[in-house]
Amino acid sequence: MLRKIFLIVSAFILISVNSLAQTAPPLAANPKYSLGIMTGYTGGFGINLNGTISEFSYDIPLSVRFGAGYNIREAGNPWDARKVFINDNTNGDPAESAHSFDLRLDFAYPVKLFSIRKSLLYVGPRYSMHTSTFEFVGGNEFFDISSSQFGLGLGLETYFGISPNLSLVFSGGYDYYFDAQISGHDSAYNPDGTDVSGREDYTYEDADSAINQPKHEFRFLVGLNFGL
Repeated sequence: MLRKIFLIVSAFILISVNSLAQTAPPLAANPKYSLGIMTGYTGGFGINLNGTISEFSYDIPLSVRFGAGYNIREAGNPWDARKVFINDNTNGDPAESAHSFDLRLDFAYPVKLFSIRKSLLYVGPRYSMHTSTFEFVGGNEFFDISSSQFGLGLGLETYFGISPNLSLVFSGGYDYYFDAQISGHDSAYNPDGTDVSGREDYTYEDADSAINQPKHEFRFLVGLNFGL
């Protein structure tokens, strides 16, 4: 009797496992990879490179994208930067330049937008490394002011197919960066007021207004996406 029960149970388990193996969905739904390049307005002129993995989950139509960007932007107020970080001299003719590198991780979800074939809503963390460079020609002053900030961003982008593996992409978004230490020459100003070698009575707010570090950043870019 026990032998018959054992054989019946074994047969049932065998049939169940075989059926499950034939009907169970795969753990991954054929992941797809792509590379992209975009350029446009990022608070100045910017260029961004990114890589995306999509359709890696059977249950969630989520894409994950890692990007890196280089941005040219306004440096800030050279006279204020000189006072806050260097000295009170007024000689020399000011020249300025600024750039930032940013790293971004986006989680993108498909949305229906009119009759457009593919549109994605994305959100994710950001990290920016900003440098403002000031020179006073004839005043013997040349210095960099830098800051590194974390942030959050979101946006919407649309894809228009050019060929099976190539799409034209339009993207619009907004990034917000949190306050972080601003340093230059021998001084550093922190949001919590714990400044290092700050000049006179200048504060973090003075340093922040002197340079054009990222804060509220609107982005409008266009580029190409290449399927691999």
